[in-house]
Amino acid sequence: MKLKRISTIVLGVVAAVTMNSCGEKFLEGEITSALDAGTAASLIESDPEALNAYLNGIWSFMVSYNVSGGSAHDDFSYMSVLHSTDMMSEDIVFYNFHWFGYDYDFDNRMKDYRRTLVDWLTFYTMIEKANEILDLFTEDPETPEAKGILGQAYAVRGMSYYYLIQLYQQYLKNANEFNYDAQGVPMRFSKRDNKSDEEKADLAGRNTVKMVFDQIESDLTKSVDLLEAGYKRPDGASGKDFIDASVANGLLARYYLMSQQWQKAADAANAARAGYEIMDERGLKDGFIDITNGEWMWGFDHNSETNTSLASFFAHMSDLVPGYAGLMYSGVGISDWLYGKMSDTDLRKQNWFNDPQGSLYTNQDYPAACQPYSVLKFGGDANWEMDYVYMRASEMVLIEAEAYAHLGDEAKAATVLKELMAKRDPAWNKDKATVYDVWIQRRIELFGEGFAYFDLKRLYQGIDRTKCTNHMSGFEHVVEAGAIDWTYQIPLREVQENDEISEKDQNP
Repeated sequence: MKLKRISTIVLGVVAAVTMNSCGEKFLEGEITSALDAGTAASLIESDPEALNAYLNGIWSFMVSYNVSGGSAHDDFSYMSVLHSTDMMSEDIVFYNFHWFGYDYDFDNRMKDYRRTLVDWLTFYTMIEKANEILDLFTEDPETPEAKGILGQAYAVRGMSYYYLIQLYQQYLKNANEFNYDAQGVPMRFSKRDNKSDEEKADLAGRNTVKMVFDQIESDLTKSVDLLEAGYKRPDGASGKDFIDASVANGLLARYYLMSQQWQKAADAANAARAGYEIMDERGLKDGFIDITNGEWMWGFDHNSETNTSLASFFAHMSDLVPGYAGLMYSGVGISDWLYGKMSDTDLRKQNWFNDPQGSLYTNQDYPAACQPYSVLKFGGDANWEMDYVYMRASEMVLIEAEAYAHLGDEAKAATVLKELMAKRDPAWNKDKATVYDVWIQRRIELFGEGFAYFDLKRLYQGIDRTKCTNHMSGFEHVVEAGAIDWTYQIPLREVQENDEISEKDQNP
């Protein structure tokens, strides 16, 4: 993995800051160390909530630092995957080359680079831990609580394959035709899946895209069925760390959108957002840092023991905390093109600060016409205890609206989209909404939350940064839809250690 052009002053700042919970803390031992497998299995019906220790291990891993062992500050598990892929869009602008610079430059996909290893280890570790939970269930559970534990394991596994297939294969031939026979990713199973040793060995290689798609749908539909049997998340803010039926439906809606099953996507998204309200202007001003926000469906409730300070999403994305962005060493903003898509009545405009003189940033290596829009969307607190958001009700509205637009029912799409726009831009009052209309609102609403790359890939779109004036000089890339730049190579470590994968199986 390359990292160049980092100033010595930045390194000095990094050395001076102590990062809570970084390094080995999250990765000490197995997440199941509190309960041996035999004891855990015996608690499935008598005290299933005791198994939350297994789930808490997964949630902790998803916010951990140093997945690849390189102690890099662009390696913080799930949120670093989302941020690094966002940097490959045209919507986020980089003002100083720093951590995530090679992602911004589309130069971070090769087999011996850290990025592809971090992403691979993130999701396969989540799959491994989900399988550990599945292994406990030798029989079908009977109580809602036990079904809830099992359902969350299926949700984590299905979600992990959902991301892996998008990162490691170009699964579309064009906008409407799937590349089903292409090599996908390895699949790993639990005892509960009843696979023979021979089957497990075969499936450890590169399965087809179609096989991976089928597994994602199978895992997520099982998750929904189990979680809709009456499971309730734990009380309190940290209860949203857990996956309930609404979140499982949301994950399924994401999959259906990717796989172009439009009506199913609309239905799942509608079911997912039932009971949630779209946040108002006050919510927009809260800085996306508090999991108690009524619109948040799933996230992580950070505290002093779990935050990872500089090796975190907020360090790289928020101008309001003393991290890389806030200290102006790797400032980010919104492209002036996308900013211009918001009307003057759009409340979301307050998420960015227009600084035409460039005074916020020390690096002036961008065109004179540049309009830096620093990010105020993501806030901060003095203790680095800002919560992570993984899923919001607004996303579900956008999925539902886009699905109806794809189905040709643009009037229905507009009706659904108005539920969001009434809280964002009351002047928006279209009778019909096209797929493009929804996509623009999706890009604005979900800016920085980890959707841009995956939307570009599933819609078979490329990027053209030349239409924006404020991308860094030399990084005004044009990347065509379907180009190899959108697909990571399999990590070298996996090729070396997996007997079912060889160099001939490598992505271009």
